[in-house]
Amino acid sequence: MLRFAIECHQNEHLAPGVGQVDAVVTVSAPSLTAEAARTGSSVPRAEVIIVDVSGSMKGRRIREATRAAAAAVDCLEDGARFALVGGNHEAWRLYPDTAQRALAVASPGTRADARSALDGMKARGGTAMGSWLDVTNRLFEDESGINHAILLTDGLDESESPADRTAAIERARGRFQCDCRGVGTDWSVAELREVSTALLGSVDLVARPEDLAADFTEVMNRSMGRAVASVTLRLWTPVGASVEFVRQVIPEVLDLTDHRVEVDGQVADYPTGAWAEEARAYHIRLRVDPGSVADEMLAGRVTLIVEDEPGAQALIRAVWTADTVLTTRIDPEVAHYTGQAELAELIQEGLRAIDVGDLRRATMTLGRAVQVASESGNDAVSATLARVVDVEDAATGRIRLKKRLEPAELMGLDVASTKTVRVQS
Repeated sequence: MLRFAIECHQNEHLAPGVGQVDAVVTVSAPSLTAEAARTGSSVPRAEVIIVDVSGSMKGRRIREATRAAAAAVDCLEDGARFALVGGNHEAWRLYPDTAQRALAVASPGTRADARSALDGMKARGGTAMGSWLDVTNRLFEDESGINHAILLTDGLDESESPADRTAAIERARGRFQCDCRGVGTDWSVAELREVSTALLGSVDLVARPEDLAADFTEVMNRSMGRAVASVTLRLWTPVGASVEFVRQVIPEVLDLTDHRVEVDGQVADYPTGAWAEEARAYHIRLRVDPGSVADEMLAGRVTLIVEDEPGAQALIRAVWTADTVLTTRIDPEVAHYTGQAELAELIQEGLRAIDVGDLRRATMTLGRAVQVASESGNDAVSATLARVVDVEDAATGRIRLKKRLEPAELMGLDVASTKTVRVQS
């Protein structure tokens, strides 16, 4: 079995009467490519590229979207199965044609045919992303291994109800992962984040159409680098305990709490999707019955399930003590990643305040965000914040909102808010 490592970071010491247990579990897969080469294993993979062809995509956007989809096709390794989907107020296969039920198999010939199928796409109609996801879901119906999609749009999901979109997302949950991209500034980060969160993907802004090809190439190359189709966190908790949340905190904040799959009364699975050679971190918060001085308990046990096989484990412990030196000690991993999640929430709260015209609240919350980003060394988010606010003193969070707030900068800050950095050594 391909090797994964797991480690638990926490302050296990709690004051008497406290029942909140926090832990950061780090998972790393340092040698997947070498291990796969040694064993001769190769995981099956399928890719679907979904292109918005609604009326708002006309002109330069449809031309650049065509070029981006072709660039993604060129990244497909021989033997990968793939399809192209066009979407407006409905969805259909662009390639292979509807006469073929199966996906195409990547080769020099099929990649050339797919590029030809992209030529002449016409932009017309509305936008119904739920229908796009349903067609994509059916394409993955008979596929095993790593199933991944890229979804591109430039507008609001206006041709269906939010309930229709949510239902389609739920039908796709667990079937494939989906990275979402919005081009321009007329789409909704919240709509694409709903898709990407449920489907264990990412969401990002591509402000300029001419940058789409480079972005699609990066996304597809990252997908091609994944070597393990399925890794799950299996969490055991004792009778009487509850899980408040399970949250991925590296490489970005992604709430996995609603992905919970019950195994039995005390055990639940949290799928994390496909993996490459990488490391991720997860913040787990448990509630247990508060103990008295000298009480000890196993508050949780995390087992890695790698392609249905149990692997390494990490233990989450609770020890109650009256020693305030021990109970007030701050674990740096837990403190850091709690701060990164707070940073995302502050930015999103500040942007909501701007949206409703509450500039006083926006200044307060984005000022605190500047402070947290500076303290944690999240330079990328600090730089993005600086496009929306003038920073007078990062250490105290003293800022001024810029007089002219550009939509692209606000959207860029929203999508950047969940990007995190590791604990600085």
